[in-house]
Amino acid sequence: MLDLPRLDRIRLTSRPRIQRVLAWALLTPNYELLPGMKIELDGIERLPSEPVLYAMNHTDRYNYWPFQYSLWRKTERFTATWVKGKYYQNAFVGKFMELTNNIPTVSRGYLVSRDFLNTLGRPPTDDEYAALRELCDGASQAALRVPRELLERPRDVLGRRFEPARESYAEAVDELFRAMMRRFVELNGEAFDKGLDVLVFPEGTRSRRLSRGHIGLSQIALRYRRAIVPVGCNGSDLAYPGGSPIARAAHVVYRIGRPITWQEMEAYHVREHFEPFTPEAERTHRARFQGLVDVVMDRINALLDEPYRRLENEAREGPRSAARFI
Repeated sequence: MLDLPRLDRIRLTSRPRIQRVLAWALLTPNYELLPGMKIELDGIERLPSEPVLYAMNHTDRYNYWPFQYSLWRKTERFTATWVKGKYYQNAFVGKFMELTNNIPTVSRGYLVSRDFLNTLGRPPTDDEYAALRELCDGASQAALRVPRELLERPRDVLGRRFEPARESYAEAVDELFRAMMRRFVELNGEAFDKGLDVLVFPEGTRSRRLSRGHIGLSQIALRYRRAIVPVGCNGSDLAYPGGSPIARAAHVVYRIGRPITWQEMEAYHVREHFEPFTPEAERTHRARFQGLVDVVMDRINALLDEPYRRLENEAREGPRSAARFI
């Protein structure tokens, strides 16, 4: 399970040993000995020497593996990848994630869903989940649709003590989220300091066709003044059509776009200090954050073959229930 103590324990390494072991043991035989398997990095000469943020479309479960592998073989560059907190539920998978330089991110949806399951022994219903989200957004009347035990029982909530006599449940969730995201931001800074690139899937979920990007990418880029490199992934879903980590023969092409430098982001610069992922920052600067990520998504779209490009005017929404988190 991903909680605050586990986030604090995560350590990144400049040359991740388990990534290299996995590459030699699994990926080298799979990618280089499998007839018909071909991986291309088109535009690799565009990469600056300093660490960057890669922004890539997310077509399938493993589409970052051929990219990371090819970067390592061609340039000796390593990455730290943003992953969802729910992947730390399984003890084996969670440990694997820790050992392979991943940076776990959380949402308020994850926090309330996981705490509900830990406290009541079952996941919330769709209505309970909606009520919890409304409660955390300031709708106090939503508390009537939430089990009283969740609001009134003192307990440890993912590494932070909740005392109902001292604070409301919504306040506790907000403080926990702030603490976990501070650590998340620190881990991105540590990655850059260690010479690691950071790989982000701005859509936040898997989709064959490109959809709208979320603003987390912009907040890290603006906080650390790092270039964003758009990457269009084409064909990886044919190599990984299901849940198996063993690739099938396919032609996978990663088109690397021109880096969006700090200077090029000038229209979106936040002049004053801000704390990423806080309601205050997102309320005040959302237009800048969204504007920058929209530019990035346009650049990614231009690097994609037709089957992966976004459908114009398509309104795409992810699942609205706790099932996406637990």
